[in-house]
Amino acid sequence: MLSAKQIQELFEVLNQKLFEQGEIGEIGIIGGAVMCLVYQTRQATRDIDAIFHPSHVIRKLADEIATEYHLDSDWLNDAAKGYLRDSFQKEDVLQLSNLRVWAPEPSYMLSMKCMSARWDTHDREDVISLIRHLKLKNAKQVFEIIESFYPKNKIPPKTQFFIEEVFENLK
Repeated sequence: MLSAKQIQELFEVLNQKLFEQGEIGEIGIIGGAVMCLVYQTRQATRDIDAIFHPSHVIRKLADEIATEYHLDSDWLNDAAKGYLRDSFQKEDVLQLSNLRVWAPEPSYMLSMKCMSARWDTHDREDVISLIRHLKLKNAKQVFEIIESFYPKNKIPPKTQFFIEEVFENLK
């Protein structure tokens, strides 16, 4: 598990490696890493789901770091990149000499978490934290946010049930 402090330290190591190679990198973090590093609502996350550029350089350096620090090979991965849309604002998390780290705006994070609506993960707790952060009062407000990023016909029924149950439990 990676704590917020460890995530930041690993990004600093990655920044140094980018500097040594004369490269500039950018990482967009999503999922648990955002909840740890940005919102401090989780103590740790298993890995860092992200999109990154230049991908071949960062992937190679992440492999080196995994070996040096005895981390899982997928400590930094782009497995979720297919789920990202381009319609959100990026908020800077960390700006180092050769590495920029950003996260999606909170409303987009909420939308992503609701769309995935996985019961066997931290999604429920993350959604509750984001609802509180955004000061939302009802499911209708959450659906309006989701529909601002995703077409209504692409929102799965499980998302509706998930959100309704979250608000039932918030009462």
